[in-house]
Amino acid sequence: MPNTNNAVLACVDGSIYTDSVCAHAGWASRRLDAPVQLLHTQLAHSDYAAPRDLSGAIGLGEKSALLEKLTQVDEARGKLDQQKGKLILDHAKEQVIDAGVVQVETLHRRGALVESISELEDSAQLIVLGKRGEHADFATLHLGSNLERVVRAAHKPVLVAARAFKAINRFVIAYDGGPSTRKALAYAVTHPLLRGLECHLLRVGADSEENRTLLANATTELAQNGFTVKTHLQQGHTEEVIAAYVKAQAMDLLIMGAYGHSRIRTLIIGSTTSAMLRSCPIPVLMFR
Repeated sequence: MPNTNNAVLACVDGSIYTDSVCAHAGWASRRLDAPVQLLHTQLAHSDYAAPRDLSGAIGLGEKSALLEKLTQVDEARGKLDQQKGKLILDHAKEQVIDAGVVQVETLHRRGALVESISELEDSAQLIVLGKRGEHADFATLHLGSNLERVVRAAHKPVLVAARAFKAINRFVIAYDGGPSTRKALAYAVTHPLLRGLECHLLRVGADSEENRTLLANATTELAQNGFTVKTHLQQGHTEEVIAAYVKAQAMDLLIMGAYGHSRIRTLIIGSTTSAMLRSCPIPVLMFR
């Protein structure tokens, strides 16, 4: 059994993002010198069981026979899901090993993904998952149903994989000086994940003394830890400025704080985090 302390925990579901999740997990594993845990969750029996509130219009004997048949269907579906999960994990393990990872563990759990991650994240230093899941609706840019829940619940950084993996050579921190982006800055200088990569700092806001000082202090901290930093201060709508910068500067990775406002406020005015995840074509590393 591999030593999975401080592992990279990669969530795979058989969707079109699975290979990309494996590639991103492999990249992170090599840079962090960490093992990989591959997690696949399947619905608990009660989550996909057929409704049990049958009409009283049928006789008791017929109802009992139908209940028995439905139970058999549920059991058969559970076995098929188990087999499907094994195939997904076996494929993912091959992908991660091909990416150069030596220590790989597969975990097959029943129940909700968020609960499984909560149980496992104490032994993980990074969580990797895809932007959308197995039943994604690409036409509506719908985010994976688990993604927001995981990011809101996780206490570790979450790396959201792009649809396809490409080499990561430069990254940009969307920096606002708040607690979550301070965590991102601290992570950059204390972990090897980003070491040696081209570093950009982007602040969206007015060209004020406060914002210039904010960027200067963050730049100094990064420079003292070996980074060469390019800074940029620009006014505008946060999502639009970040998206334009990512495209113009050909960034490979966006780093930002996640869901800094309450759920109620998000429902009213939307969320920069969700907007960036929907529109950003590159992986996003998030801190909460």
